[in-house]
Amino acid sequence: MSDARKLIGMVAAAFVCLALSTSSNLLAADEAALKKLADEAKAKQATAQKGLQAAQQKGKTLSTAVNKLKADLSKAQNSLKGIEDALKKQQEAAKKVTTAKAAVDKANQAAIAAAKAADAAAKAAAAKSVAAVAAAKAAAAKAAESLKQLTTAQAAVTKSQQTVAATKATIAKTPAGIKAAEGAAAAFKPELDKALIAMAAVTQETVLKQKALETVLIQGGKMVSFSDKIAPIFAKRCLACHNARTAKGRYNMESFAAVMKGGESGAAVELGDAETSTLFLMIEDGSMPKDSDPLTKDELEIIKKWINTGAQLNAGFETSAALIAIMPKLPQPNPPEAYRVPIPVTAVAFSPDGNTLASSGYHEVILWNPKDGQIVRRITNVAERTYDIEFSADGKTLAVAAGTPGQIGEIKLFNVADGKLLADLVRTDDSVFSVAFSPDGKRLAAGGADRAIRIYDIATSKEQVLIEDHADWVMGIAWSPDGAKLASASRDKTSKVFDTKTGDSLLTFNGHGQPVFGVAFSPDGKLVITSGTDKQVRTWNVSDAKQVRAIGGFGNEVFRIAVTKEGQVYSSSADKTARSHNIADGKALKTFSGHGDWVYSISYNPVTKQLATGSY
Repeated sequence: MSDARKLIGMVAAAFVCLALSTSSNLLAADEAALKKLADEAKAKQATAQKGLQAAQQKGKTLSTAVNKLKADLSKAQNSLKGIEDALKKQQEAAKKVTTAKAAVDKANQAAIAAAKAADAAAKAAAAKSVAAVAAAKAAAAKAAESLKQLTTAQAAVTKSQQTVAATKATIAKTPAGIKAAEGAAAAFKPELDKALIAMAAVTQETVLKQKALETVLIQGGKMVSFSDKIAPIFAKRCLACHNARTAKGRYNMESFAAVMKGGESGAAVELGDAETSTLFLMIEDGSMPKDSDPLTKDELEIIKKWINTGAQLNAGFETSAALIAIMPKLPQPNPPEAYRVPIPVTAVAFSPDGNTLASSGYHEVILWNPKDGQIVRRITNVAERTYDIEFSADGKTLAVAAGTPGQIGEIKLFNVADGKLLADLVRTDDSVFSVAFSPDGKRLAAGGADRAIRIYDIATSKEQVLIEDHADWVMGIAWSPDGAKLASASRDKTSKVFDTKTGDSLLTFNGHGQPVFGVAFSPDGKLVITSGTDKQVRTWNVSDAKQVRAIGGFGNEVFRIAVTKEGQVYSSSADKTARSHNIADGKALKTFSGHGDWVYSISYNPVTKQLATGSY
């Protein structure tokens, strides 16, 4: 029995070894085959890249030609009036010189006649004759100078006339040249599009084949996924001290490229050798993260393996992409089942019909029935703190701006009916503070701690416009009634107005002189209303950024504001109250008391005529 068991064990072990060997052999075969396919795809991509670059260069040359002709035409048109005005003045000057010369000529002729008469007179009049001759000579000299001035004036007129003629000829012929150049550019566009499509196709093929190879390499322990395993560790444990704004040791770790570039001590990663890599040595001995818990054993091991296997970036990602953008989008932690203590209510919003009130929670947004105060739904998968909430015009979609300070910021869209996540628009490395639907409901704007304003297309969830014009956090944003403009409020002590199509800055208001928190447009879109640390609500013209009125009477900072179609502005303040004022004359209408601390958030519903406020 014992021998039989030994035999069975030996056979089983042999099968296990055979299975492992077969698996290993298959894995090696897969790796070789996939590497060959990936290399072939890379070669195709390189060829397509050369073709695309050539097409792009030709397209650029054609586009430059069109732009140059347009610039030449514009320059000629702008200069023509100036040249014509100069010609007119020159012609007037020449006319004056001609008139003056005629007078001089007449005087000269008279002097000559007098001289001749004097010569014929008696010798007794010799002295008089000498004087007459001198006068004639002087007149002749004056006539010569007059002739010189006339010649100069006529030459200037002739030159200006030639310039006018040449400019008009340029203006006349340039449109045809522009049309021809535009035609050439348009004719070439299909070829450029073809090159772009070809490049996109081979790039996709290359990425897919490279990913297939990477899967086998990861399974075989020959590669570590940077996006899945390494980026989350760096983002959570390193970015607080090593980012573009606070790069300690001049080491920025916001992207793969930045990580590999290193800092003031040189390269931080030695490919294939963790033991000589400054990055690994610093985290292994606990020097980094500074003033924080050291990395875990598992975190150290995976970083060490990543370096030793070549410190590669996964296929399909740009080396300059932010870590936060390439990390897996994992669900946020669940909120507590019940709150043991009250938490700050940093955002509130009524649904359009007033039947639902949304408020911020911890890793959640809570929907309430405002009639009886009962919870309708808890929407989860939200970052730690929710800073702004807005319902779509039909009340079906909820936009949430949230973040975990210093780690992540997000903009998410949820289905109000069931709390389902509809879109995860962006992740940044710090909180998002404000979100707003456009008047037509087709776009969404947001601003946050990264100082940027982003505009998204709701249908595709794609970013349309990125505005990076503020020097500090963007605390609030608001659409103009026609959707053509966007107003912002920033901690950089300014409010700005932007074109929503191009992102161009149109004007800046500096009137607060302190951080600005709240912003809204007046119902007619002619005024912007802002609030801030200076304890004022200010109204100013969209046309010229000139202040119209300052509304005071607040005992502390003024945070959020809400404007009604009737021309009233509601505000929430750190003086523990909310207030309403007339926009037209600044008259105080009502004060709403009852909170025991700062009032952070405010929402007014025109249907139910209810005001909701959220406090610390």
